[in-house]
Amino acid sequence: MTARRRRPVEPPRDQVHARLLEQLGLAVEVELLERALVHRSWSYENGGVPTNERLEFLGDAVLGLVVTDELFHRHPDLPEGRLAKLRSAVVNMRALASVARALDLGSAVRLGRGEEATGGRDKDSILADTTEAVIGAAYLSCGPDAARDLVLRLVSPLLEVSAELGAGLDWKTSLQELGAAHGLGPVEYLVTEEGPDHAKTFAAEATFPEAPADDPRGPAPRGRGEGRSKKEAEQEAAASAWRALHAERGATPAAQPLVQPVPQDA
Repeated sequence: MTARRRRPVEPPRDQVHARLLEQLGLAVEVELLERALVHRSWSYENGGVPTNERLEFLGDAVLGLVVTDELFHRHPDLPEGRLAKLRSAVVNMRALASVARALDLGSAVRLGRGEEATGGRDKDSILADTTEAVIGAAYLSCGPDAARDLVLRLVSPLLEVSAELGAGLDWKTSLQELGAAHGLGPVEYLVTEEGPDHAKTFAAEATFPEAPADDPRGPAPRGRGEGRSKKEAEQEAAASAWRALHAERGATPAAQPLVQPVPQDA
């Protein structure tokens, strides 16, 4: 008979809160901080306690405004389209997940057993949502000025990277050009979605369905990505596929990358 897998032993919540408060450098109300760490899977298994989704909604708005304002003033000569691309390099799911990993939010989030068993503590979607929820809790507890300072501290490395991206994050174009240079034909994306309407996540696979028969990878997926929109998931898949193809075959003069990747550990 197979032994039942035990849930990992979690540290006392007061220790979790103390560590996070020290890292955040703000006196966030403990009740709000704890709510920011409650994933809906935990709520479902524990009598419907309030989840972090409302705080995530608020934190998303605060994050977007702070980053937009900062980029607007940092780059007074850039047009709207390029500012939007720079913002996407800072507030996309993978970038926010890297912020969460720097704070070790994965070890603090409350997850249900099913989500725990499928690696939820390291899922980009959960980590990004938790980051936004913590920002929302900071806004409510400490006010807009303190929340702004927190956001800028958390995303400062990403803002610096975004300044180096120039024209913006366009991995789909880069992948198409690199694939064409190697005779692989056009790129296609297979996108799936999951989750409720208010919290959908999308997964994409990038393939070259017309790759030559003698190509060792053929039409198999070259890259995968996740996002909170179809567009973001496709960009992440394209970035993954570009890196894999570049590692296998290298770039050509006609297919240099348009941008450099956002560091995973920024």
